[in-house]
Order: sequence, then C-alpha cells, then structure tokens
Amino acid sequence: MADLRRTKLYDLHVAQGAKMVPFAGWAMPVQYPMGVMGEHQHTRTRAGLFDVSHMGQVILRGPDVALALETLVPADIAGLKEGRQRYGLFTNERGGILDDLMIANKGDHLYLVVNAACAEQDIAHLRQLEAKGITVEPITDRALLALQGPEAEAVLARLVPGVAAMKFMDVAEFDWNGATLWVSRSGYTGEDGYEVSVPEARAEAFAQALLDQPEVAPIGLGARDSLRLEAGMPLYGHDMDIETTPATAALGWSIQKIRRQGGAREGGFPGAEIILAELAEGPARSRLGLRPEGRAPIREGVEIFDAAEGGAMLGRVCSGGFGPSVGGPIAMAILPADLTEGAGLWAELRGKRMAVSVTPLPFHQPSYKR
Repeated sequence: MADLRRTKLYDLHVAQGAKMVPFAGWAMPVQYPMGVMGEHQHTRTRAGLFDVSHMGQVILRGPDVALALETLVPADIAGLKEGRQRYGLFTNERGGILDDLMIANKGDHLYLVVNAACAEQDIAHLRQLEAKGITVEPITDRALLALQGPEAEAVLARLVPGVAAMKFMDVAEFDWNGATLWVSRSGYTGEDGYEVSVPEARAEAFAQALLDQPEVAPIGLGARDSLRLEAGMPLYGHDMDIETTPATAALGWSIQKIRRQGGAREGGFPGAEIILAELAEGPARSRLGLRPEGRAPIREGVEIFDAAEGGAMLGRVCSGGFGPSVGGPIAMAILPADLTEGAGLWAELRGKRMAVSVTPLPFHQPSYKR
C-alpha cells in the first residue's frame, strides 16, 4: 500500500475503521465496519458519503470550447446550458469507448470529471485541443466527495443553504466557511444526491462536518459497486472499453439527435461513421440485464449460453453480484440485442449451468429530483 496514492481523506477513512485496498493506483476504502450490505442499504434509505477524490478533475477554457470538445465527444456540448452538466463519452476511430465522463458548463469554462484509471490518458487525449486554442487545466488541489441517498438534500442544505433548489444535473458554486464548493446534483448510485469538489485543505473538515450529521455514514467501493449495478449503470473497464461501441454498451441515449445522422452537427468525432450507422440500424449486441434463479450470484467473466447443455455461448457477464435492494443476484452482459424480456438463458458457474432470464434495466428505479 506504500506505493499507492492517497486522497486527503485517507487518515479519516482509517479513523473510521475502513478496510483500505488498491484501486486504480490509489489506496481506497472498500468497506467500513457497517459492512457492504449495511452501507448499501444505508445509502438507499438515508445518506452515504463517498470519497471519489481519485477521479480526475479538469477545466477547459478557450474560444468555442464546447465546439472544440465536440470533436472528441459525441454529445451536444454546444447546446448545454450554463449551470448544467451532461454525461459523455470519449470515442476512438473504431467506434470504441476510451472513457466516460461528466461535462459541466460553468459559463466561462467547462468542468470535466473523468475516471481515475483513465485520468492520465484522458488528459493527454484532451491536450490535442490545445491546437485549437483550448487550455487544458488538470485540477490537483481539490478533493471530490459524493453524498448520496434520500436524505442527502436535507443534510447538505444544513451546511450549504441553497443546494435544495438544485435539480438533477444542475451545477453551481457555494461558499462553506470561506471555501468555494463546486456542487453538482448527480452521482452514480441511482439515488438523489450531490457531488462536491472542495479545496483539499478543507476536505477533511468538510467531510467530518457531513459525517457529524446523524443521517450520514461513510460508504466504500464495495457498496458503490452494488448501488451502481442495481441502477443499471455501466462501469468503464467492465461494461464498456475500447472495443465496445456506445450502442453496444446501451449508451446511445448519450448521443443527442443534433449529433446523429441528419442532425445539424452530425458526426465530427472519432469513430462517427461506425457509431452513427450502428445507432441508425440498431446494434447486433447490447448490454442487457440478467436475473439468475436461486441465490448464487454470477460475476464478471461467467459465460452465458442459449441451452442447458451444449448450445452456443452468447456472451459473458461484464458486471454481476448480489443486489441488496433487489433481494437477489443481478448481472449485466453484452448479448444479442434481439433477446426479449423474460428470455431464458443459462449461466455456466463452476462447471454447472443455472437458469437466468433477461430483465429490463435498471434493476432498481432511480429517484432523482427533476
């Protein structure tokens, strides 16, 4: 663990009894004494605090910065209103996904949050925009926290009056005891909540102020994964990668009409010809939900077949585990897109096949404030 990077909240995690593990080059809390199941349910019913400071934060500035970013991202950035954010993808020339990210319009600049494991490559990728006069500024002096759950609004509004008026995917800045917070009403759990970028020097004090609220408990990576899986949210490196197109990953919704075939700003991003043709025609394969029979979870890498014996191998599980809120095992796999809801398939687990059925995503309905 000595060679791993540490967030500003490392000591706080240890003091809270966290089990620390390596994750994307960082020492991160995987669970606390409450345990993954308890942390999951606490986030679904009250409010959970996540340290996501390992994520990359980047500011882009310059003339026509939104249009410049559209040359790398197949989303409508130019149409993103000030004070709003949008989910987007970096794509490659083969139509694959380099990473997924959040993009916020802060008025005179764009603010991006990218995945920890991809941060270095993403920043290098963004630097090609410098030829268009865009300044790429990695943020290295701010921590990032996520407060998620049905009581997140009441908790944060106690410390930061004004956040309650925000709607899902709004972004705004607020003062907390002299520190400027960059707040978005978003997250990756399927619950209402916020992500808050805070100056590193004030990160531990701000996190402690949240933990001092009776509704809040610290939550680790284990519950973060089960929460996002129940919400049907893909994880980069598992449910999508450089070989997976947006349509195959069931992320076509992130490409707005204006960037598609016939749109006013059609294409113009890496892999556009492949990606847009597949969106127009429909993908041959797509990320689908699965519910196994019984209580045994099926995890990443488990093969899915079309018969109880023999038959064709249709694909592999890309994310899977137990869904505490669902009350049983759940999984996602990239499978033939023409499979219908309720279709019966078989997962091969330790040499034996078990019945699974195709299930709509998400497994747990989100509760965002729109």
